[in-house]
Amino acid sequence: AGRAGSSWRQAKEVYARATTMRANISFLLAALSVGGTLVDAFSPYELKGSALRGPDLAESGRGRAPFVAVGRPGVSSRLFAGGFEWEDPAESFDQGVDNPFENPDILKVDDGEGMKIDPARLLGPRLQGSNLYFIGMMGSGKSAVGDIVARRMGTYNFLDTDSIIEKATGMTIPEIFEAEGEEGFRQVEGQILDSVHAYVRCVVSTGGGIVCRLQNWAKLQTGLVVWLDVDPEVIIKRIEGDENRPLLQTDDPLKKLKDLLGEREERYAQADLRIEVTEDMDEDAVANMVIKELHYFIDENPPAWKKAKAKAQADGLDWVK
Repeated sequence: AGRAGSSWRQAKEVYARATTMRANISFLLAALSVGGTLVDAFSPYELKGSALRGPDLAESGRGRAPFVAVGRPGVSSRLFAGGFEWEDPAESFDQGVDNPFENPDILKVDDGEGMKIDPARLLGPRLQGSNLYFIGMMGSGKSAVGDIVARRMGTYNFLDTDSIIEKATGMTIPEIFEAEGEEGFRQVEGQILDSVHAYVRCVVSTGGGIVCRLQNWAKLQTGLVVWLDVDPEVIIKRIEGDENRPLLQTDDPLKKLKDLLGEREERYAQADLRIEVTEDMDEDAVANMVIKELHYFIDENPPAWKKAKAKAQADGLDWVK
């Protein structure tokens, strides 16, 4: 196989590249599936970059070795007689931990010194392992904000799908677009998401176009989806001249950005949370808003047993749990 008009040699090169790409992805995903530790001597990849943050995890006590593929094996779906049935993340939220923005007293550790717990630390117990997926246009700050949120939560790890793709393929995003086109890139992106969505306790930054494929959107629904909504005019100021944005290498990048947003906005708008980011907000301010809104989202989406308890009590029935 190969592109139409390719010579036999070119076809062989394309096939070899595709085979290598699949093998690399399989290697990374296999590392995830056995618990996350990679052995230096056997690893052909440098996993110390920002994508997998192995050293950071090891130094913070959350990793077990300098080479760590983050994420924890878990189950986002349950097997039943006819196949797989996706679980609704909202059904597993733990509301036994109060919303710190409604009850600030729970943040106090030592009244004498006035120490307080970071509200982000309480998100993990309340989310019960459900992943957080950041979506939005390129340049909206998904990677930076997602990393901050994960670090502050303490019990969650950070993954960036674009960075994992580059690790798996040994190519930059622009190189993949040039060699395989956008369709080839989307195929690899889908393979990465196939594995990531099966893990728990992860904050995941995704590519801007990941929502374009319905099958990807279905996988994102196994966690909570956060849309960082930034005006194209603000985004273009951030990324103007960035050659690592292959879709914006046009004479009018702002128009292209607006066109892309128009194609994706309907799907973005289906996110669980929409965070409107203004030009004057820095990454920490956005992270603070995300953390606060997540707590309120959990309050507004009680687990099934709480709904049943409320109904039973309203009907005058006893409830034991």
